[in-house]
Amino acid sequence: MSEPESPTDPGTALRAAAAHTVLRLEPGRGQPLARHLALLAEAEPGPPPLLWTDARAMMLSAMLVARARHDALGEGLDLVSRYFDTGRLTRPAALSGPVRSGLFASVAEYCAAVGWPQLGGHYAAEALMFAESPGQRYRALGTQTLNLGLNAEYLAAAEAADQARRLFREQQWNVEDVSHCLLLGEGFVAASRADSVRLFEIADELDRTQPDNPYLNFSAGMTRVAARFIAGEITEGLAKSRELLHSSSRARSFRIVRGLLLGLHSDMLTALGEFDEALAVLENAVSAPGHAVCFPMQRARVLLQMGREREVIDSTNVCVTLHDEHCLRTLTQILTLRAVAFLRLGGEKRAVHSMVAAVRLIERTGGSMMPFLMIPFSDTDRLLDLVAHHTPDLAPTVAATRQILPRVAAPSTSADALSALTATERELAHLLTSSLSLAEIARVRSVSMNTVKSQVRSIYGKLGVSSREEAVGILRGPPT
Repeated sequence: MSEPESPTDPGTALRAAAAHTVLRLEPGRGQPLARHLALLAEAEPGPPPLLWTDARAMMLSAMLVARARHDALGEGLDLVSRYFDTGRLTRPAALSGPVRSGLFASVAEYCAAVGWPQLGGHYAAEALMFAESPGQRYRALGTQTLNLGLNAEYLAAAEAADQARRLFREQQWNVEDVSHCLLLGEGFVAASRADSVRLFEIADELDRTQPDNPYLNFSAGMTRVAARFIAGEITEGLAKSRELLHSSSRARSFRIVRGLLLGLHSDMLTALGEFDEALAVLENAVSAPGHAVCFPMQRARVLLQMGREREVIDSTNVCVTLHDEHCLRTLTQILTLRAVAFLRLGGEKRAVHSMVAAVRLIERTGGSMMPFLMIPFSDTDRLLDLVAHHTPDLAPTVAATRQILPRVAAPSTSADALSALTATERELAHLLTSSLSLAEIARVRSVSMNTVKSQVRSIYGKLGVSSREEAVGILRGPPT
């Protein structure tokens, strides 16, 4: 009886699947077969060889893509670090330029899927450097667009996308060959500009590219939800996100896309004042190490709306200590949320420091509206005044930011009301908007009924109202 094949010596079927898949990763050659991707996603790549050859590199390239496109990401970045160290293969290699380009493009696609665009962008640049044909360049540019867009490097992402689009037109490839990575990357650029029209166009293109691909269909659905959210169609967007999150199609979607959708779902609930439900949605969500989808940031966005500023800071302390290991797109939003929280708590110096860091990142990455999404206009306006005063060289960026604030900021009515309250009163004010009675609020806060009544009188006085109903009307703000 013959010995069974070892994981490091793939059989004929596996080699055939890898060869067929690698051939079709570039445009103009058709799409990889679903059964081949499924087979490759389940295979064990094995340890690094003593010497990398084109054949071994192509096998790994196919396996990385299969895992990325089948959401088989259980090993995370450990799979990449098995073969690479700071962007280089850990063993000697005798690889041709095209094979090296394809391998790096596959690593870049895998890194984006895992949620490490900081690293993925580096591999995409390497793929572009070794690309020799239009198809190799297009593939490298697509993965570069996604990683740069995911990491908030919007100007560079837009430039890579423009190059890829020109190349696609020149080569006259079929519509099915449009890169999924390219479309998702363009979606991040469009979102940074709050361009809902472009997001709808990208969603339609995702559907047209491969109409029978459930992974792309789910991405198209998430993109439409983002478009509706930015367009202010909150009710419609919430209904669509709920449908996607609870449908069977969720089982065939990309991790990064599911995470983005969950964050959008929480944002829309927050916009409707459903704070407790928004937090419940995020309760068991865990961020990937790169924080391309950062759930502490998502929770902080809800907590800030609830007036729980101290928790905003406490819950994001770990994120700001990660430095360059944290995705810039979500880090910029965290710094902005923390700046608002510090300012409301009376820590003007720390607020300015955090906001200056956020504005410098916005300036460096090409600008984005997302850090100011759903933050009350009055809070951001005050912070920008302080930034311009303390850091004059940022005045042009501050001026440009002011022009876009009305498009993404939350109404200031409830924020102005909250700004007059102490931190303790803000926490109580949130409970007043719930269905809890004053006696139940006293039990929740572990204080006496007299203490609650005294604090409620203080809140009423600062809001200029005489009843709980009037106070709730101000605290919740106008209907969305």
